Amino acid sequence: QAAIWAQAPPSSTWASCSLRGVTCPSGQAGQPLAFVAAARRATMMMMPPLPCGSPEEGEQPFARHVEPGCPYRADDVMAPEQAVSTGTTIMAVEFDGGVVLCADSRTSTGDYVANRASRKISKVHDRIFVCRSGSAADTQALTGFVINYLGQHSIEIGKPPAVNTCANLFQIMAYNNKDNLMAGLIVAGWDEKKGGQVYSIPLGGTRLRIPCVAGGSGSMYITGLIDSMYREGMTKAECLQFVRKCVAHAMALDGSSGGLIRTVVVTKDGIEEDTIQ
Repeated sequence: QAAIWAQAPPSSTWASCSLRGVTCPSGQAGQPLAFVAAARRATMMMMPPLPCGSPEEGEQPFARHVEPGCPYRADDVMAPEQAVSTGTTIMAVEFDGGVVLCADSRTSTGDYVANRASRKISKVHDRIFVCRSGSAADTQALTGFVINYLGQHSIEIGKPPAVNTCANLFQIMAYNNKDNLMAGLIVAGWDEKKGGQVYSIPLGGTRLRIPCVAGGSGSMYITGLIDSMYREGMTKAECLQFVRKCVAHAMALDGSSGGLIRTVVVTKDGIEEDTIQ
């Protein structure tokens, strides 16, 4: 507007003046504001149109470049979706003769439930399983590597691998990449040397053998329940009832836990899987 005022002719010539092809509307001679408004409209007409999806004047700029004709909504561009994570509740308990693993089935992307029936208990070997929490991509990648290395190790020694060996492989990878991974794991299974075993590998890569452990975002809600209900020497049926009750309470209290309750029992005789809706 300052440039327009500087180039504007004296007020006596407003009726017939023109600036870069802008003519003052008829009947508004001698009104400088009308001339300025007309010039502004002409300037806006000469400007190239905003690309589709571009922010309007005064709005916050987009977080990334948007091509013309982009079909995404502004809120998708300004606030991209978070990574898929297994904000979850996982548990494992030792009993005389094996282990019981339990987990919910909700996989979330921020506040959005990406998968309501996912499998967070992954098979690593014939008698060894892992419960995964944290980033779904990180834990799946770790599990894939360990399955590969553990399979080669089993072929080399000519017999099933030990649960401790599997937990050690997970620990090595989790610790060496602790600055780049978000993975909380529970490794549990049965072998001929030590029977049923449960190992906890939280964020950072520590490896602890614990007879009863819970992990994930829902575990904080059931810590007191676990302390009050757990006791040593429980049978398989008692362990199943115990983990199902704890995970059910976590699912009711934690927004990132939900869906189904999946359980896996690993013993010398085999594997028993079950699902509760």
